[in-house]
Amino acid sequence: MAPRLDFSSWWAKDTRKGTPVVVKMENPNYSVVEIDGPDAAFRPVEKSRGKNAKQVTWVLLLKAHHAVGCVAWIATIFWALLGTIKRRLIFRQDVAMASEKLGKGKLLFTVIKVFLVTSLTILGFEVVAYFKGWHYFRNPSLHIPRTSDIQGFLHLVYVSWLSFRADYIAPPIQALSKFCVVLFLIQSADRLILSLGCFWIKYKKIKPRIEGDPFKSDDVEKSAYEFPMVLVQIPMCNEREVYEQSISAVCQLDWPKDRLLIQVLDDSDDESIQYLIKAEVAAWNQRGVNIIYRHRLVRTGYKAGNLKSAMSCEYVKDYEFVAIFDADFRPNPDFLKQTVPHFKDNPELGLVQARWTFVNKDENLLTRLQNINLCFHFEVEQQVNGVFLNFFGFNGTAGVWRIKALEESGGWLERTTVEDMDIAVRAHLNGWKFIFLNDVKVLCEVPESYEAYRKQQHRWHSGPMQLFRLCLPAIITSKIAIWKKANLILLFFLLRKLILPFYSFTLFCIILPLTMFVPEAELPFWVICYVPVFMSFLNILPAPKSFPFIVPYLLFENTMSVTKFNAMVSGLFQLGSSYEWVVTKKAGRSSESDLLAAAERESKTTNQLQIQRGASESELTELNRLKEQKEVAPTPVKRVNKIYRKELTLAFLLLTASVRSLLSAQGVHFYFLLFQGVTFLLVGLDLIGEQMS
Repeated sequence: MAPRLDFSSWWAKDTRKGTPVVVKMENPNYSVVEIDGPDAAFRPVEKSRGKNAKQVTWVLLLKAHHAVGCVAWIATIFWALLGTIKRRLIFRQDVAMASEKLGKGKLLFTVIKVFLVTSLTILGFEVVAYFKGWHYFRNPSLHIPRTSDIQGFLHLVYVSWLSFRADYIAPPIQALSKFCVVLFLIQSADRLILSLGCFWIKYKKIKPRIEGDPFKSDDVEKSAYEFPMVLVQIPMCNEREVYEQSISAVCQLDWPKDRLLIQVLDDSDDESIQYLIKAEVAAWNQRGVNIIYRHRLVRTGYKAGNLKSAMSCEYVKDYEFVAIFDADFRPNPDFLKQTVPHFKDNPELGLVQARWTFVNKDENLLTRLQNINLCFHFEVEQQVNGVFLNFFGFNGTAGVWRIKALEESGGWLERTTVEDMDIAVRAHLNGWKFIFLNDVKVLCEVPESYEAYRKQQHRWHSGPMQLFRLCLPAIITSKIAIWKKANLILLFFLLRKLILPFYSFTLFCIILPLTMFVPEAELPFWVICYVPVFMSFLNILPAPKSFPFIVPYLLFENTMSVTKFNAMVSGLFQLGSSYEWVVTKKAGRSSESDLLAAAERESKTTNQLQIQRGASESELTELNRLKEQKEVAPTPVKRVNKIYRKELTLAFLLLTASVRSLLSAQGVHFYFLLFQGVTFLLVGLDLIGEQMS
C-alpha cells in the first residue's frame, strides 16, 4: 500500500490518537520506553534518556581516565621543574651565575630584593590576619575598626598598617599606575594604527615597484654601464660558525664580476679563525671572484669602526652603492638585481632595506617567540613607515646604501653601539628617503640561547637611548618639517624606545604585585586581561602559524621587560654598559639551499684544480698552508647555562603576590601572577632556550 501523504499535519495541532501502550522489559540491561501513540516510537529521544547503567559507567570511567592523565601530566611537569630548581639552584650543577656587569644592574637587583622582602613580611601579616578573622582587606571601602574593637597588640599593629597603607602608600601607587595605564593605552593606540596601516597596504597592494627592465640597453657597446659599481661588505668578528656560509652566498651574487667588489672585514682576535677566513677568501679568489680580506689590528669602534675603516680605502670612490651583510646573512643570488634598480631615476633615495627571514625560527620556544616580534617589526613597523614616511631605522644588514648618502650624512660614527640607527637618523635629517622591500628576504639566524638573546636586546635598547641624547639637538635644529621632527622625537624615540620598556616593567612587574598588598590601588580587569591579549593578537598577526604561542608570547614579553628597562636606563644615563658590544653567538644552521650549494661546490672540484694550476707557486703554497690550518679542529669550550638573579627574584615576588591574591579571592589576578611568576622562574633558571647541560 502506498504511504499516505498528509501535509495538513504540519500545521495542525499536535493531537494524540490511539490507546497509549506501555512496554516494560524485565531485563535490567534494557531501558524503559513509554509509547504514547503510533508516531511516538519515531520521535527523537533525548540524549539523557536511553542510556543504561553500563554506558554511564563507561562514560564516567573515560572521563576519570582523562582527568587522571591531565593530573599526571601536570604532576610530571611540576616534578621536573622542582628537580631542575634543586639541581640548578641548590647543587649548582652545570650552571654559572650571570654576571651583573651587563647593565650595571646591581642597583635594580637591590631594589627588587627590597620589594621581595617587604612583600614576604606583609604576606605574613595578611596570613595571620586571615586566620584570625580580620578580613578588612576584603572590603573595598576599607573599614578600619574602632579602638574598642582592638584585640591585642598584633591586631593593633595590623590596624595601624591598614591606616598607614590607605593614607600614605595607596595614593602614590594609584597615581603611578594611572600614569602607566595612560602610557599603555597610547602605545596600544600606536600599535593599532600601525596594524591598520599594514592592512591598508595589503588591501591596496602598495609596494615599491621597478618600472620596465632596468638593465636593458639599446646600445650594445655600453651595456655594461647599466650595471652600476657595487661594493659588498661583510663585517665579522670571531664568526667561526657562519663565516663560510655568508662568504659563499655573497660570492654567488648575480652581478657582473667587473662591477662588483666584496670586502671581508674581519675583526677576529682569534688567529685560528683568521686563518679559516683567509682560506675561504683565497679559495673564492681562485675561482675568479673579486674579493679581498681586511683585518684590523686594533678593534676600535666595534662594527662602526670596522665599516669606517673599510670606506676609507682609496678604491671606494669608484663605487656608487654599498651592500652590507652581517656574518650570518645569506642573500639570494638575485639580491642586487631586486634592490639596486630602485635607485635608478630616484636621486633622493638613500637606502633600500630588505626583510630578514630565519633559518632556525622553529628550533626552540625562544626562537619562535623572537620570530613573532621580528615579523611584526618588519611587516608592520618598517613597511608602514617606509610607505607613508619614507623613513625607518636601518637594520644594520641586508640593505643597500647610496655611498653619496653615507658621505653627506657624516659616514659611520663610533659614538654609539647602534651605528645603523645613527646613520639612518642623520640621513633622514639630510633629506634622504628610504624604501623597505617586504618581498625581498635574506636568510639569517636568531639567537638560540637566552644568554645571547639577552645581550642582543641589551644592546638594541641601550643604544637608542644613548643616541637620543646625542641626536636631540640636531633634530631640533634641523631643517626638516615639524611633523617629521615630532615623529622622530615622540614616536621613534620616546614612545617605541623609552615608554614601551618603562611601562611594561613598571606596570606588570612592580605595580601589579604591589596592588595585591595595597588593594586600594587595584588595577582594572581590562588593563590586566583585555588590552594585553588584544595587543598580543595584533603582534602575532604577521606570523599566523604562531597563534598557539600567544599566551607564552605575552608572558615572555613581560619577562623581557626587566632586561629592556635596565638597558634603557643605562643608555639614557650614559652608564658604562651602554658602550659594550658583545657579538651575538651564532649556531651556524644550514638551510636546504645552503646544503644544495655545498653539494654543487663539491662537484666542481675538478674545475677548481684547473684554476689552481694557473696560479703561481707562492699562491699555491699559501693556499695549502691555509687549508691545513682549516683542518685543525678547534679545542671545544665547555658551555653551561646561567642563573639570572633579577629574574629569579622577580619570580618569587610575583609568586608571593599570587598567594596574597588568594586571600582576597581575586581570580584573574591570581592566574596572571601565577603564570607570570612561573615564566620568570623558567627564564631565571635559563630553561627558555638552548640547554647546554
